[in-house]
Amino acid sequence: MDDNGPIPGRLILGVPVAPLRRDEAIAEMAERISSRQFTRVTWLNAHNANLACENSEFRSVLQDFLVLPDGIGVDIASKLLHGTPFPANLNGTDFTPALLQALQQPLRIGLIGARPEVVKRAAAKFRELAPQHEYRIISDGFFTPADEPRLSQALQDFAPHILLVAMGVPRQELFMARMLGPQHCILAFGVGALFDFMGGAVPRAPAHIQRLRLEWAYRLMQEPRRLWRRYIVGNPLFLIRVLQAKLKGVKWVQ
Repeated sequence: MDDNGPIPGRLILGVPVAPLRRDEAIAEMAERISSRQFTRVTWLNAHNANLACENSEFRSVLQDFLVLPDGIGVDIASKLLHGTPFPANLNGTDFTPALLQALQQPLRIGLIGARPEVVKRAAAKFRELAPQHEYRIISDGFFTPADEPRLSQALQDFAPHILLVAMGVPRQELFMARMLGPQHCILAFGVGALFDFMGGAVPRAPAHIQRLRLEWAYRLMQEPRRLWRRYIVGNPLFLIRVLQAKLKGVKWVQ
């Protein structure tokens, strides 16, 4: 992968996913910040894997991302395709705040995405969790192509160590691939609904449901009309695709 170094990935439906423990992933991010190694980071879950199967541009740009595992679906896929689950569930909703808390050196953190009031609340929550860092809202998620030169200049002026991009999949990854380079930040994270969770716009599942790895079911109950296709149709479709990949014997990529 051009920007991301030689971490071997397990192929999940054509997307290489890094099999890292949580401590390894945190150390990897810290090292890339220290060495100023520009990296785009995102996560793969069953829904995103389905989108990658259906959207060739999205699937293509993910080859230049460091992709981390998110959720029970990709664990099942890893077990079926590679004989073992991923070492950790590194979903961005939990991993990103944990990373910011773990990184004690003061960093600049940029935020792009969500509604204006939501990103403001998310930034305030991040300041509570990891006050050693400086946070700046670069933009909400409702900008047009005409605004992109302004965003690019704002990023170059602030030069964040970490940029959090919360615009939904695959829009955020396509934006990151097209718009972001080493002049804008060091690490760029595509964090999906993280600002909605941090800003209180969407409730997280109770801790015991998270431990059972049924947060997807909780989200489905919260927003059935919006999410039924993603989970009721998408989850079985993902498993069918994984079984097809197993028959083809596709496993590792370097």
